[in-house]
Amino acid sequence: MTQENSTGAARLVVDDDFEIAPVNDRLFGSFVEHLGRCVYNGIYEPGHPESDEQGFRRDVIALVQELGATTIRYPGGNFVSGYRWEDGVGPKEDRPRRLDLAWHSTETNQFGLHEMAAWLQAAGGNELMEAVNLGTRGLEEALDLLEYANVPGGTELSDRRRANGADKPFDIRMWCLGNEMDGNWQLGHKSAEDYGTLAASVARGMRQIDPDVELVVCGSSSHVMDTFGRWEETVLEKTYDLVDFISCHAYYHPELQPDGSRDMVSFMAAGVDMDNFIKDVAAAIDATKARLKSNHDVFISFDEWNVWYLNEEPSKNPEGIGNWPVAPRLLEDIYTAADAVVFGDLMITLLKNADRVHAASLAQLVNVIAPIMTEPGGPAWRQTTFFPFSVTAKLAKGGTVLEPKLASGTFTTPRYGEVPVVNSVAVRGADGTVNVFAVNRSLDETQEFEIKLPKGFAATQAEAQTLHEDDILACNTLEEQDRVTLHPNDTIALDAANGTVRVTLPPVSWTAVSVR
Repeated sequence: MTQENSTGAARLVVDDDFEIAPVNDRLFGSFVEHLGRCVYNGIYEPGHPESDEQGFRRDVIALVQELGATTIRYPGGNFVSGYRWEDGVGPKEDRPRRLDLAWHSTETNQFGLHEMAAWLQAAGGNELMEAVNLGTRGLEEALDLLEYANVPGGTELSDRRRANGADKPFDIRMWCLGNEMDGNWQLGHKSAEDYGTLAASVARGMRQIDPDVELVVCGSSSHVMDTFGRWEETVLEKTYDLVDFISCHAYYHPELQPDGSRDMVSFMAAGVDMDNFIKDVAAAIDATKARLKSNHDVFISFDEWNVWYLNEEPSKNPEGIGNWPVAPRLLEDIYTAADAVVFGDLMITLLKNADRVHAASLAQLVNVIAPIMTEPGGPAWRQTTFFPFSVTAKLAKGGTVLEPKLASGTFTTPRYGEVPVVNSVAVRGADGTVNVFAVNRSLDETQEFEIKLPKGFAATQAEAQTLHEDDILACNTLEEQDRVTLHPNDTIALDAANGTVRVTLPPVSWTAVSVR
């Protein structure tokens, strides 16, 4: 499929006087679900040469720390809608094995809330974002879990936690009220009216135990759901003053065409859809706030996002009444250089909306549509998508997003119409640096990119690193773990006298520029 480009250099003007919002560390969250090999033979593999005494793979922890992941959403995902949290606490030898209906697997419950809290501590103290089951369960079970987790002691459930080895409460601040309850694939799927009523009841109850919890109500599972918009309006109408976030979920992949090719042109512009999704949900929040005459603010938790080839073979569940495997290889997409560029574009989009998106969770962390892969008994390595995430987290954490004033040529996509060739955002770092992230969406044309630095910014050094491969389908595998990586972009040129930086963006590329 050809791509029609409007040529000409792209230009980003960086102005310190126009801020969008501080970068919330929670934008760099991730997601650990009891799905496939994310937990078992992923972060947790007793007996592995790299595992510690708790069974946590140290090589995986090192990569998680390098990735820069912050808040971790757990334990699902679709899995949570059938999960009994009590199964995952107490002596491991007493924990029951259960059927996981979401992923047609067997859950051994050898890893649960205590193990997750311990793993987060081992990984550097990442924040736990806990999801409660509002599919097959409801108010009582959610209150029990909150009491078990957050009450210091003196009650049956809090004392049970202490007897199970956690003397101090887990003090979980952020809670998801169910998962994707708008989807008919979800165990316990509900209408917007029924879910909104239940979520409001659970929220009121949870706040009676711990008034300071931060609650995430389920928004739409994607921008293309038939109920999108109406779902948000109904659910927010019932819960607005009781919750702090509404969720968005979005996955992207190049659609197969009738001739067997993939629509790579539209895929490269997936960030346009994410941006529209965010703006549509923000409009629903604003409309509800005005209608209710509320002084309360609700933000967006984009707590599932990624590239996911969800209709491909690796995403197919096991089948059969007698076939419920433990930790099967599921959703183990191997990401290409092109996937990583789109992934980087999605990260740029999240930053550009930092005033509305205060939390985000990359789905997922290890093995399952993940930036980190492992082999049982073997190595761990970085997927192509690892690099845009790790560099953005390193350069943007603690910074402030500046309003992007971007001029770019355009091209036409079958799915999204005319879109900019270059997408970019600037973040003023906590250390005073100016960090710019840019993606060239063109399949075949190089783009010259100029950055106009803030007035009075005394730049002395500019560095750029770019993810680009001539073979856009190149990927990192067990056999070739470092095939795709970042490279210094030697085209960068700083003109300190005129306050500009120029850099060449190859086709299908993601670039990070740091100016100090």
